[in-house]
Amino acid sequence: MIMKENRSNLASLGMTALAPIAWGTTYLTITELLPAGVPLSVAVARVVPAGVALLLVARLVSPWRPRGGEWRQTFLIGLCNFGIFFPLLTVAVYRLPGGVAAAAGGLGPILVALLSWAIVKRRPTRREWVIGVVAASGVGMVVVRPGAHLDLVGVAAAVAANVAFATAVVLTKRAPAPPNRLAATGWQLLSGGAVMVPLALVVDGVPPAVSTSNLLGFLWLSLGCTAAAFVVWFEGIRRLPPAAPPLLALAAPITGAALGWMMLGESLSVVQLVGFAVTIGAIAAGTRPLPALAPLLPLPQAVQAAMACRPS
Repeated sequence: MIMKENRSNLASLGMTALAPIAWGTTYLTITELLPAGVPLSVAVARVVPAGVALLLVARLVSPWRPRGGEWRQTFLIGLCNFGIFFPLLTVAVYRLPGGVAAAAGGLGPILVALLSWAIVKRRPTRREWVIGVVAASGVGMVVVRPGAHLDLVGVAAAVAANVAFATAVVLTKRAPAPPNRLAATGWQLLSGGAVMVPLALVVDGVPPAVSTSNLLGFLWLSLGCTAAAFVVWFEGIRRLPPAAPPLLALAAPITGAALGWMMLGESLSVVQLVGFAVTIGAIAAGTRPLPALAPLLPLPQAVQAAMACRPS
């Protein structure tokens, strides 16, 4: 039974990790394939088509929509995960070097621990604090380079984005599982999009013309990095212990740094390689389930067992 549970846990960890690995391609996609200077329009083009696609697919499986108080829950999670997070993240990506923007993601485990304490009164263990600090340090070693330009607006946007994302993790873990994960994610995406569309029109104006490379970038960003990734991510939050998802999310900046090295010819220093090892080690330590303890025997049975094992 324990081995079966461990296999199920490892499968959930592996599936959930696919989401942040996909998110790790965001910086490369935005900077190499998408139009510059329209961050909010890019965020809208990422979120709204993903929501529509998921609702269309969900209708083929089992049509579902929130009812009553479920609308408030859906809107809050959609606002934190998409309506606030994506616009701020896109601003950060445009205004900061990729490493600096990704480094704020290293705060995720600590932010989730703090918000879990504040919102659901779940006090984090000392192990969670230590692993969170070590993981954040490892991410910083990987992605922040000496002399990196720090734009204050970009830094503020990156930190605020991760606070919103961490809040969404806590709210998702707290909420009951929806009967249709595809539809629930689609409604959350459209809830966030309802906030983002008017904001993008005011700030960015009319969206620019889209080239073939822009279209390819938008398709991957919307369907791969958002629609599919968030369905997997939400299901992982439901199945895994509270401390595991924010640690798995650190695979995003690690993936981004690795892609920069492989695709853009960026060099990796010794400090970055050490940071890779530290971060991966922290993820492995933080997501590993604690060993199950053997059940304690009642005292009379324990004495009898000890007597039976005594050499004659």
